[in-house]
Amino acid sequence: QVLLVESGGGLVQPGGSLRLSCAASDSISSINAMGWYRQAPGKQRELVAIIASDGSAYHVDSVKGRFIISRDNAKNTVYLQMNSLKPEDTAIYYCHVVAGPANANYWGQGTRVTVSS
Repeated sequence: QVLLVESGGGLVQPGGSLRLSCAASDSISSINAMGWYRQAPGKQRELVAIIASDGSAYHVDSVKGRFIISRDNAKNTVYLQMNSLKPEDTAIYYCHVVAGPANANYWGQGTRVTVSS
């Protein structure tokens, strides 16, 4: 059963924009934090942005001012609006959800973002 469904990746030129979406299955209840991580070739997976259930958000410095994380609690969906994309943003982007009283972790399958001219 696929619990997190991601979409929105692709190929974009430097300076362009993409919007990633991640919809959590209804079987995941009591969602706490939702976030996005990324893993570039040859590098470790790193946090990009995270948003709590009350809407408070954190973006890492490398994307601050360019990326915006948001969520729709009614749809159990988290978004990542990526603007002014740079080649160094090229990576596989993973959705991450923390849910329930035990803070169970769920990961999406990943969506590839390539920034290249």
